[in-house]
Amino acid sequence: MAIESRQWTLASRPTGLVGPEHFNLGNTTVGEPGEGELLVKNLYLSFDPTQRGWLNDGPGYMDPVQIGAPMIGSGLAQVIESNNPDFAPGDIVNGTLPWQDYAILRNEGMMPLTKASTDFPLTWNFSVFGITTLTAYFGLTEVGAIKEGDTVLISGAAGATGSAAAQMARIMGAGKIIGVAGGPEKCDWIVKEGSCDAAIDYKNDDVAAKVLELAPEGVDLFYDNTGGPILDAVLANLADGARVVVCGGIASGYSSWTMPEGPKNYLFLILKSARMEGFLLFTYAEKFPQAMADIGKWVQEGKLAVHETISEGLENAPAALQGLFTGKNTGKAILKLADPE
Repeated sequence: MAIESRQWTLASRPTGLVGPEHFNLGNTTVGEPGEGELLVKNLYLSFDPTQRGWLNDGPGYMDPVQIGAPMIGSGLAQVIESNNPDFAPGDIVNGTLPWQDYAILRNEGMMPLTKASTDFPLTWNFSVFGITTLTAYFGLTEVGAIKEGDTVLISGAAGATGSAAAQMARIMGAGKIIGVAGGPEKCDWIVKEGSCDAAIDYKNDDVAAKVLELAPEGVDLFYDNTGGPILDAVLANLADGARVVVCGGIASGYSSWTMPEGPKNYLFLILKSARMEGFLLFTYAEKFPQAMADIGKWVQEGKLAVHETISEGLENAPAALQGLFTGKNTGKAILKLADPE
């Protein structure tokens, strides 16, 4: 059975902000699944800052998307036909999907297909129970070694990872949580909805002065999702023995292939006997079950809220990706394509 499907392909590599102009919307024919393959109907697409790095023609933790190839991302799909004994028609699967209505999938690669849970809203599989929340969890516990009473500062605090990190820092006993976001509306949101005690508006505030005002004794744990000038401002106001978790560089490292300048204030790491460390989530794959058990418990107890921004329509996929870098979302950015049958 051949199925006609819309499909977004990469038209050109962005050198700055990614947008609809870098993709082409066309049609493709999706044929029968081969041995070990699944024919699926895509239901939801997830958007993450790391996708910007996949568009650069250079080395990374996975191969870049090629010009003319389908754009990809995390998502949920429903199995229509299966030639894989691990999956049956009707199953909802979670994995890496092409940006199209229907697709042929194989259970391989860095992120193998898994059966999505249907015990809660489907989108929770990659919002509160997805990789961004797991990233926040291990960034705080394994890399940041969070301690009770810590003054925690989180950049990108209105995003999927940042908002999860703020909530979990509260659950884990942080003494004070300061969030950085862009604009009065988002700063208001991270305080009222996102578990932050105070907010810094990087668009309007003097960030360095505000960090000093809100954390006069220094920042114990900085969960950095942005890099750039915000990182420099916090490095200048670390507490003794501080930990800096390098999770992302959305303000400095995702807009072009040229690597951003390093922090100017890195010598404060010496002065404060501090540590700055990056990480990849899958380093902690063996500990995922415990993390998921903790996250599930906190959701059930009402301590960990679900924050999602859901738009609709495959035609809006490039705009949804761009929205990550222009501040359009709070929490997890998700695009709905279809309802399951």
